[in-house]
Amino acid sequence: MPHFVIMGAGRVGVMLARTLEASGHTVAVIDQDERAFQPLRKGFEGRLVTGVGFDEDTLKRAGITEAYAFAAVSSGDNSNIIAARVAREMFKVKNVVARVYDPNRAEFFQRMGIPTVASVRWSTDQVLRRLLPEQALKGDFREPSGRLMLTEIPLDDGWAGHALTSIERAAGVRIAYITRFGEGMLPRPDSAYQQGDSVHVMMRTDDVADVTRILSRPPRVEDEEMEADYAPASGHRKHPHAPKKPAESGVTITPEQEHNETPVVEHEFHLGDTPPELPDPLELIGRHRDSSKGEK
Repeated sequence: MPHFVIMGAGRVGVMLARTLEASGHTVAVIDQDERAFQPLRKGFEGRLVTGVGFDEDTLKRAGITEAYAFAAVSSGDNSNIIAARVAREMFKVKNVVARVYDPNRAEFFQRMGIPTVASVRWSTDQVLRRLLPEQALKGDFREPSGRLMLTEIPLDDGWAGHALTSIERAAGVRIAYITRFGEGMLPRPDSAYQQGDSVHVMMRTDDVADVTRILSRPPRVEDEEMEADYAPASGHRKHPHAPKKPAESGVTITPEQEHNETPVVEHEFHLGDTPPELPDPLELIGRHRDSSKGEK
């Protein structure tokens, strides 16, 4: 059973604790003020730990060593980010999120690799989306027929550096926008996924299980080969009937040219190479006239 540690027994912390416990998880809540636990005194079976949320001993008493996720949702931005970094860097907790009150600090925090949520009325839902990946797949929006949904979906770190277009092809989704350093961005043809990005996709509702399975794992070799088969600048796949390039001759010959008596060749050479000798144009014209007479 996954264990969750929450720092901060304010409104968001209390709602998180009760929601996670109701879902069958074990929960520990940390706060410096013992009076803050009052809303949790009745009916809450998790641990209530009094202490500083980024103190090593306090975190250990809360069960951080076996924690699946850690949420820092106290009233102080600095305390939240310090606690989140301690949880991730010292105790290697993979799923970490910090709540911030100053949106200008969100970019700074996310550059450290700590996902953040703003101080808004739906903070609890946003924290849950980052702690429990399956929560994100409920969708932010569904079109009237219910067949399509817009949702934020988590990606395995192995996708970092891959083009967004390759992610779309691998999972069969359309990326609507990404959130990077706290700011929304529309994807461009050359955009790539960076670790810490929040990816919002439009997808078929029936494909939730398949999309989750594909993107929660590192890319397959087939996906990487497919990505290499696309031109990075244009995003277009190489045409299956593109000219073949024999390795020995260093020239390009199209299938049509293979059937001509006098094939026209395109020489490929690079800066610094000696240009190859080309046929005399007058000689080629003479051959063409001779062949034309023979056809008559």
